Amino acid sequence: MEDSSGENAAKTDPIVGLLIGKFPDSVSTVEEKINWPAVRVKLGALKQVGRFLKETPDLAFDYLTCISGVDLKDRSPRFDLVYHLVSIKHKHTLVLKVAVGEDEKAPSVTCLWKGADWNEREVFDLLGVSFRDHPDLRRILMPDEWKGYPLRKDYVLAEEDKFPGD
Repeated sequence: MEDSSGENAAKTDPIVGLLIGKFPDSVSTVEEKINWPAVRVKLGALKQVGRFLKETPDLAFDYLTCISGVDLKDRSPRFDLVYHLVSIKHKHTLVLKVAVGEDEKAPSVTCLWKGADWNEREVFDLLGVSFRDHPDLRRILMPDEWKGYPLRKDYVLAEEDKFPGD
């Protein structure tokens, strides 16, 4: 359930309230999730919000567990990037969601969390979302010569791409 004002989630989760207060123009909506509060962040503010979450001592989100990409084919912007963050020291969890258009590049967060390297490559490889300033953005699962992005909802598997026995 999305709450565009963020008031309900801000009352129940102090980190969400802090983010809304610190970045009122960048945290646009809030979703309430059990144990994983989630905030929607504007694309241009992703690194700034991430740096704040990592470098603020009382937050210390030092671990990026994963980055997922979601193809919402009929929506503009088409993709969502979903970042799962953990503070090992404080046992906090948080999800950042960022909308990205087909022709946009998301900022790489490898400068904040080194583990983002392969996660961003996987999203690039399977969905075609590109990351600005990534240190080595190239395919990670599919062969270099593979055409298209297999996790896009409009991807069509060609006959020659099928595995024997399919």
